[in-house]
Amino acid sequence: MRTMVATRFGGYETLKLIDAPKPRAVGSGALVRVTAAGVTPLEHTILVGGHPRAKPPLVLGNEGAGVVEEAGASGLAIGSRVAFTGAYGVAEGGSWQDYLVVRADDLMPIPDAIPDALAASLPVAYLTAAIGLAQAGFAPGQTVFAPAIGGSVGNAAYQLAKALGAGMAISTAGSAGKVARARDLGFDNVIDLGSEGIGDGVRRLTDGRGVDVVIDGLGGPFTGAALGALALHGTLIALGYSAGRAAGIDVTDLIWKRARMFGFALVDQKRAVKLDAWKNITALILDGAIAPIVARTYPLEEAAEALRHLHEDRPFGKIVLEL
Repeated sequence: MRTMVATRFGGYETLKLIDAPKPRAVGSGALVRVTAAGVTPLEHTILVGGHPRAKPPLVLGNEGAGVVEEAGASGLAIGSRVAFTGAYGVAEGGSWQDYLVVRADDLMPIPDAIPDALAASLPVAYLTAAIGLAQAGFAPGQTVFAPAIGGSVGNAAYQLAKALGAGMAISTAGSAGKVARARDLGFDNVIDLGSEGIGDGVRRLTDGRGVDVVIDGLGGPFTGAALGALALHGTLIALGYSAGRAAGIDVTDLIWKRARMFGFALVDQKRAVKLDAWKNITALILDGAIAPIVARTYPLEEAAEALRHLHEDRPFGKIVLEL
């Protein structure tokens, strides 16, 4: 079978397509024939050596979709369409290969009306956004700030917040072009960071009140600015650092606002929590309440270019490999 392996950690050129033996289902795991795999900022972090648990050589890919070929002890029917995410592509081989043994706890059913490429784009971004909003205590009528409208987590959190009854969802874009693209797709209240800071933009949109919930998938300099945009008793949940690991904050934003700030990791969420969120997400897609965006698909052979495009070109929407 084909596997896209990071032979060492460095640049895109370290990704090599090689042949490997097809695995067999073991224990409660099911052998999944991978039909599509997501491309996320995590893969770039790993490829450049920025993840402490990842060691080369390693097949990347933290999420995917496919068909159960061997059920093992998973209890699933052969031929079932499933999506998955977990520790794959970090501490063990990931989804950028033709076949993968996936633990039963990480498998989620794909409704017939959702195509594989779209399903593969959902697990990391939409589960993170949905569970993050719930753990932040989001309630209908509240204002949610989810920066990076063109990014997968930012867009997912924005769409889910609106679908779940947010009084207002606010995001950001790095250019007027992306703001215009967002508006064309029906996403209002997007701050153009080329002409306005986060604090000024949030104050303008909320009449100075601030936001109740921040879903921070960026980190770096965005975290301090987002914390400063919170309303009284607001909550910031940190769940990514694509803009950098080091963040400076003003502790008075925590103290004076009696705010909460905590971290989130999808890999630590229990199966029941993920399944419940997945059912809600897919139901909202089928109802037309949310519309996840796949910006572009690539064949497995072009994984290096897909990752470069994601990291350097910053497309509006998700990048997916089709196998």
